[in-house]
Amino acid sequence: MMSQFVLSNLFHRPVRTLIGVLAVAVEVALVIVIVGLTSGMLQETAKRIEGIGADIMVQAPSAQMFLVMSGSPMPIKIGEKLQEQKYVQAVAPAFLQFNTTGGVETIWGIDPESFRDVSNGFVFLQGHDLEGPEDMLIDDWEAKAKKLKVGDTFKLLDHDWHIVGMVEYGKAGRIFVPIRTLQDLVGAREKATLFLVKCTRPEHTGDVIAEIKQLLPNYPVRPVKEFMTLMTSTNIPALETFIHSMIALAVSVGLLVIFLTMYTTVLERTRDIGVLKSLGASKLLIVRALLTETALLCFLGVATGIGLSYLVRAGFLAAFPTLSILITPGWILRAALIALVGAIVGATYPAWLASRKDAVQALSYD
Repeated sequence: MMSQFVLSNLFHRPVRTLIGVLAVAVEVALVIVIVGLTSGMLQETAKRIEGIGADIMVQAPSAQMFLVMSGSPMPIKIGEKLQEQKYVQAVAPAFLQFNTTGGVETIWGIDPESFRDVSNGFVFLQGHDLEGPEDMLIDDWEAKAKKLKVGDTFKLLDHDWHIVGMVEYGKAGRIFVPIRTLQDLVGAREKATLFLVKCTRPEHTGDVIAEIKQLLPNYPVRPVKEFMTLMTSTNIPALETFIHSMIALAVSVGLLVIFLTMYTTVLERTRDIGVLKSLGASKLLIVRALLTETALLCFLGVATGIGLSYLVRAGFLAAFPTLSILITPGWILRAALIALVGAIVGATYPAWLASRKDAVQALSYD
């Protein structure tokens, strides 16, 4: 009887049920997509840094963990001091510029020769390496996203660049230009955002890090292999706050819609509740019936939300091929639990209200 009562409640008002399911679905999808987008971007950035092939990364004292947000350049002459250290094979300075014109991207200013020494060079799909001051390299993902090809002129930072080569994705950034030209454009001559250090042998990494820390005591110096483990939202406070805010917003919306849905259910089912109580139904039975209905509504919403998440990801990737949205089973489970807890909380008061209704008054309710 309980299952029949619950199902009849759900299908008695299909539009209301659909709204409740969609509210939970949007809540779940928002949590999964927001977390997936931030986690995907961080992990993808870390993989591209690791793909350079350097052993050590040196940043300025006040630099941000998230490289594209770092606005703390260092004197480029520091690279000469790093090159003098024992077990150091090569040092490559890089100047990074965050750009939001026509999309969000990071421009890498590099010195082709030193970058080649550290990374063993790019894998060229078309064209050649940087030679002139106006030359630009792009990876195949950027070329696909912007519909660019070798030989095109691309305007960036109010400057016309000549695309001379297309490289394979996975090494540092997506756009590469000569470091001196980029420094001049942003007014940061003889500056670098970070230094990439290649050791003579990988096992010398610890010794070189110790030497660099003595040379530059206030500068963050870390193995590149550890960079991926550090690129999480918990290591970027502002990003973690943003994620928590979006989750709170999603939960609030879902909770309010579930509350409204169950409250109207109680009002519409007042006579039915009166009948049940006149037949001897306990308060616990009434509460359990309404919470069971809420749980079923939530499970339908969670399943719809998971499907919606993958649909939204496919849409984003079709529109922005360079984006990375990481959907993991762990966050799917967390989003489902968050939605379930929010739905139960939202339905608790309406269920309690229903259990307290007087049978005589409920039967006379019009």
